[in-house]
Amino acid sequence: MPALLRLDGVEAGYGDMVAIRGVSLEVARGELIALIGSNGAGKTTTLRAIAGLLPCRGGRIELDGARIDRLRPAEIVARGIAHVPEGRQLFPSMTVLENLELGARTTEARRLRTGTLASVFALFPRLAERQRQLAGSLSGGEQQMCAIGRALMARPRLLMLDEPSLGLAPVVVTSIFDNLARINREGTTVLLVEQNVLRALGLCHRAYVLENGRIALTGPRDRLLADEGVKKAYLGR
Repeated sequence: MPALLRLDGVEAGYGDMVAIRGVSLEVARGELIALIGSNGAGKTTTLRAIAGLLPCRGGRIELDGARIDRLRPAEIVARGIAHVPEGRQLFPSMTVLENLELGARTTEARRLRTGTLASVFALFPRLAERQRQLAGSLSGGEQQMCAIGRALMARPRLLMLDEPSLGLAPVVVTSIFDNLARINREGTTVLLVEQNVLRALGLCHRAYVLENGRIALTGPRDRLLADEGVKKAYLGR
């Protein structure tokens, strides 16, 4: 399958600190790819660099063969990438519906907003029930649904998620991951950053292991689940 997203030797960081160095990866159309690793490995930095929230200090990032690492975040969204950040970052004093509608910022997304909103509500019926409620009053799981729904309102080709299971009860995590699988089956390519390695490997097609800012290992999920190093470092086996 041709690559939808390609990173080639990407370097990015904060101030004088280089957080990722020489990161290269590919995500093909229709794939669900997991990016796993310990705290501080550079997973969030990688997503932020792709989204244009951090400057790319070296290497290049391409979407559909076109370079995007020199574009502003809004331009990257318009090209088809939506980012669900760690911690959800909703607007707590706005309603669920208002938060969702903020996701439809491009001309095409605004034109199709009614139909997309109906699809989001079909995926997350709880949001339809809570649409007039302030986002800050939602439970953690409901807030994560809202954050994912807001990203989907942009009608992305590539959906990136940073730690969607963080702070959620196991039953809620199962529901969120079931919905991510459904989103992927329905045609959206997904790049998932997740510390719950067993969950991530159970969901993805392939995965990349990031260690100390570099890609240390990559392969299909079954190969990584069987890898002794992965089992020892991340699965407690």
